[in-house]
Amino acid sequence: SQLNPNISRDVLISRLQDMVLRSYQCVGVFENEKLIGISGIWILHKYYIGKHIEPDNVFILPDYQGKGIGEILINWIFDYAKSINCEASELNCYTENEAGRRFWEKQGYEVVGYHFRKKLS
Repeated sequence: SQLNPNISRDVLISRLQDMVLRSYQCVGVFENEKLIGISGIWILHKYYIGKHIEPDNVFILPDYQGKGIGEILINWIFDYAKSINCEASELNCYTENEAGRRFWEKQGYEVVGYHFRKKLS
């Protein structure tokens, strides 16, 4: 809910349950038994990029940010993607998330376009 503060917990839970039915997976980084970082992942197929992995809602606890945890998590995701023959990775990053943009560029991502959204209700 920290990444989506304007969406109720009940709505987020309902959406997660629906996403899991559509092959959404979650991976985490733990320190002992404590979850300190998490990412959802989608395996998708599209004409322009082929089979690819999409990290989604990546979050590292604030006390652990800037300590390489995000890079460990993303490198694991890249290794997993390669093991299942993904050709690439793509993701979305909110325009106001400047720290996120810098992180993704450091991981080798490049900005190639815009992500548009139109609410229908």
